[in-house]
Amino acid sequence: MNSDNHIKGRDIIIVGQQPWDTSIGSNCKNIALEWSKFNRVLYVNSPLDRISKYRSKSDPKISKRIAIVNRIEPGLIKISENLWNLFPDEIIESINWIPSQSIFEYFNKRNNIIFAKSILKAMRELDFKNCILFNDNDMFRSFHLKSLLEPAISIYYSRDFMLAVDYWKSHGTKLEPELIANSDICVANSLYLANYCRKYNQNSVYVGQGCELEMFIQCETFAKPLDMIPIKAPIIGYVGALQSIRLDINIIEHIAKERPDWSIVLVGPEDAEFLSSELHTLSNVYFMGSKNPSSLPAYINFFDVCINPQIINQVTIGNYPRKIDEYLAVGKPVVATKTDGMVIFKDHCYLAETKEEYVTLIEEGLLNDSVELKINRQKFAATHTWENSVLEIDKAIQKWESIEHDQ
Repeated sequence: MNSDNHIKGRDIIIVGQQPWDTSIGSNCKNIALEWSKFNRVLYVNSPLDRISKYRSKSDPKISKRIAIVNRIEPGLIKISENLWNLFPDEIIESINWIPSQSIFEYFNKRNNIIFAKSILKAMRELDFKNCILFNDNDMFRSFHLKSLLEPAISIYYSRDFMLAVDYWKSHGTKLEPELIANSDICVANSLYLANYCRKYNQNSVYVGQGCELEMFIQCETFAKPLDMIPIKAPIIGYVGALQSIRLDINIIEHIAKERPDWSIVLVGPEDAEFLSSELHTLSNVYFMGSKNPSSLPAYINFFDVCINPQIINQVTIGNYPRKIDEYLAVGKPVVATKTDGMVIFKDHCYLAETKEEYVTLIEEGLLNDSVELKINRQKFAATHTWENSVLEIDKAIQKWESIEHDQ
């Protein structure tokens, strides 16, 4: 890729919901790493809230934050040449339980001021100027940061429809549209979310999604996982968190019952609904539990068909399913629920609208696979890189700044 198309030499502040020390994959961390190739980046963890301090003080991550708040440990940590991670050294109040919108907004502004105080301190220490502020879906704690930090440009990043979750819905229904409207530009990782943001801000752009696919592309060199050896083919597999808010248990049950000769392998942690589901009584359904992320390509490599049986709701309808890229990078046939977010995959996946179609399309995937189809899937997945996604964000920044300069 031609690096001349990227923004360079800028100071970028990233805030969001996921801290740098998160144990799960994070779009925002990938974006930070990509930006830090050409710019200085300050990645800001969310501040410690008072309830977490008391309820989870035995958690090592919370203990670290308490030590930083108490000035025992430094909060600004250098990750690499152009990348720093900030643990805010102030505590904010836990306020989401407040039913009154006006009272919530009053205390939320106070929290924002406390949060901004830590960020401004780090900006002075690093001599950050003329900053780009990038907000990863943090609609509460970062609501006022545009006015408090006075960046050169503020960007709101939409990667999930957060208002479908009760925690964000009660106050976010009012605040997120206001934050989108007040941001200079909005970028989204799905067409659905870009259209949602565009209702409040015309400067809303679809920037795609990046994935870390190298280990998936190279997975043919991996040994078969030991707990997969006894499982007979054909294997229909899913990798990811087993959450009933995102996955349709009925679809999986239907597949298993209709085709008892198929092995259904589910790799990932289960929520309460999955743990208590009838799936655990079916002899051809195998729960493999949580696995180290580095081992996931090996599991996918020994699936015959991969599935993503999403349930259609506000949480899933517009999200970008990263696992589809991972499946395709291994070259596997994929059957997934037809949603707005799956539109860009329609030429490389089988899209099902009913549980019956899942069975039919899995059969088609088993019968009609080929080397040519595998190569085409891998080529398509390879276009979904963080370099490409961040380049689209850079283009949106350059376009906005060009318009502002002309005015």
